[in-house]
Amino acid sequence: MTAQGAEPRSTVQGEALVVLDHVDKWFGELHVLRDIDLTIHRGEVVVVIGPSGSGKSTLCRAINRLETIDKGTISLDGEPLPQEGKALAALRAEVGMVFQSFNLFAHKTILENVMLGPVKVRKQDKAAAEQRAMELLARVGIEHQAQKYPAQLSGGQQQRVAIARALAMDPKVMLFDEPTSALDPEMIKEVLDVMVDLARQGMTMVVVTHEMGFARTAADRVVFMSDGAIVEENTPEEFFTNPRSERAQDFLGKILKH
Repeated sequence: MTAQGAEPRSTVQGEALVVLDHVDKWFGELHVLRDIDLTIHRGEVVVVIGPSGSGKSTLCRAINRLETIDKGTISLDGEPLPQEGKALAALRAEVGMVFQSFNLFAHKTILENVMLGPVKVRKQDKAAAEQRAMELLARVGIEHQAQKYPAQLSGGQQQRVAIARALAMDPKVMLFDEPTSALDPEMIKEVLDVMVDLARQGMTMVVVTHEMGFARTAADRVVFMSDGAIVEENTPEEFFTNPRSERAQDFLGKILKH
């Protein structure tokens, strides 16, 4: 890490921004989220890891109601998540989401993709939205691609556009659901670099990932899930050097040998 990144970030002292309280979710008979209690503080970077099928992506998607929950409550900035309608659309504007697949509009340019939310949802003036979109494309290092279409960009570049698009809404929290899993290895670093930069600038982030290097470098807290439950949470240093639970020890034993 650079000296800049090594500076202590004032995180857990921040106020609670996202609160999951006794959250349960079933898919039919399958209990995918089991009594989840999790508080994410303003400015905190929480990385969620665990084996496939442990409920990580469902947890991430529940925070902006892409997945409904069956029991418990989730609140954002002190307000419970709305069920539907305009209130839900307004909530989604406060929560940026970056998926495995980039979900860009193929028939719109990169610039138009980033401008769309601010113009349509926030009712921003087009000139102001375009200026802000260009600033964000510069921030993720692809302003020179602004007039291209998604198919003309590499996967890593498309994912950086997706991050810029989410940032254009000025969200209170950014959710990343395995943002590098669809990328070729050489493209992963360029996306992770953008995410590390965001973390250092104080963005509140919930990141589901298999990238342990990112978890070590950028996380304030690592949350380890298995079988739909949070088994363990700790600082990256403590989690990776001294996992307390047998399941976490087993998981790390398998992945860190490679």
